[in-house]
Amino acid sequence: MTQVHRSQVVADLAIVGAGSAAFSAAIRASGLGAKVVLIEQGVIGGTCVNVGCVPSKALIVAAETRHRAMTQPFPGISTQAGPVVMDALVAGKRALVDDLRTAKYEDLARAYGFTILNGQARFVAGGALVVSGAPEREVVATNMVIATGATPKIPPIPGLDTVEYLTSATAMDLAAVPERLLVLGGGAIGLEYAQLFAHLGAAVTLIEVRDRIVATEEPEISTALVQVLADQGVEVVTAATIGKVSRFQGSIRVEIKEATMARHFEGDALLVATGREPNTAGLGLTHVGVEVGSDGEVVVDEFLQTSNQRIYAAGDVTGAPQFVYVAGLHGSIVADNALTGAKRRVDYRTLPRVTFTTPSIASVGLTQERATAAGYRCESRTLDLAVVPRAIVNRDEDGIIKIVADGDTGRVLGIHLLADGASEVILAGVYALEANFSVDQLATVWAPYLTMSEALRLGGMSFTQDIESLSCCASS
Repeated sequence: MTQVHRSQVVADLAIVGAGSAAFSAAIRASGLGAKVVLIEQGVIGGTCVNVGCVPSKALIVAAETRHRAMTQPFPGISTQAGPVVMDALVAGKRALVDDLRTAKYEDLARAYGFTILNGQARFVAGGALVVSGAPEREVVATNMVIATGATPKIPPIPGLDTVEYLTSATAMDLAAVPERLLVLGGGAIGLEYAQLFAHLGAAVTLIEVRDRIVATEEPEISTALVQVLADQGVEVVTAATIGKVSRFQGSIRVEIKEATMARHFEGDALLVATGREPNTAGLGLTHVGVEVGSDGEVVVDEFLQTSNQRIYAAGDVTGAPQFVYVAGLHGSIVADNALTGAKRRVDYRTLPRVTFTTPSIASVGLTQERATAAGYRCESRTLDLAVVPRAIVNRDEDGIIKIVADGDTGRVLGIHLLADGASEVILAGVYALEANFSVDQLATVWAPYLTMSEALRLGGMSFTQDIESLSCCASS
């Protein structure tokens, strides 16, 4: 038997991954005086700065700017938008990503003195953590963190492997805007990209297998957003059974079945946005007794500890809600728990959710369906933005606000918005749920006039008053 020679790296905390969760854990551990090693097989920074939040939102804002220039509603004002120079737009996005990766990851790693090993990490028989390279290196650490994130999930659709398709990562590097774009998936990623390319000038068809888009949000939001998308040139198809994907006369064809009717759609490009799956393949987790769930996620307890007491996991790889702020909090929690035995827990009760469409979706707390399933006797109110003075002044009344409350106590259980600026307003909703506000408190708290955040107060007032009968300036 050939003996494998490996150099050895010793640390207090070894972290597999170098994204948001990993860096949060490393920074926290460094503050506790620990020696930290991070292992990354690709570019440091993870999904958010490289192919997720930062680049996608940069392009979304750019596309929205073009859309607003073409559709602004104010009389006496003339704006226009020319064709998109995609290579320049993409170059600007890349420069922003490079700058942020340097400032927020590479420079920070040097400042904190982290050791970063480049290579693929895996556990081997006997439980050692090794890193690929010549020679291989063995990392010896008191505790370890798996923070390998997630990647686009590709469904087993017949024929999909016979065509070139885009994912949320590769779509941001297109050399030109496709004339016709097909999008598979009506969740947050699919919606953001469908609207992004529609705003850049593509004719977009979005296909969703569930009976409505953004199915985890309130149905009123789904209905309202479908109308907004239709007005912006995005065709939405729901409850679709996808038959196969193929090449047809130079186009990509997607065949579906709706109820008993067969249809097909053709496009110049196809974006697959059907969710993301945890990166656990190839880690050799069975060698260290780390349990993996049915979706490939690392199974953790309330302290983010795996079935191996020396190994923790943080971020998207755990199957937790895939937001960078969740990953960041996870990172600090696992560092504290691993190094100090703090027994910190994760509380998702007031976790805000945002989808960066135009208008944006933002929610916190329970939907009416989930609240009812949890045993609450629910009361809810839904208001169109047409009753919100800020929306009227903006000449942009697309959207709604919905408040879900406990019918017995009046306590606010959930706040849900589809509105311009909803992503900013929702923080006030987080505070309201943290403070266990009742709808009466929401209705009587100070709210600055001619702001979108006033919609929260109006939503609270709607439980006892007819909002349309109020003076717009008095709101009482």
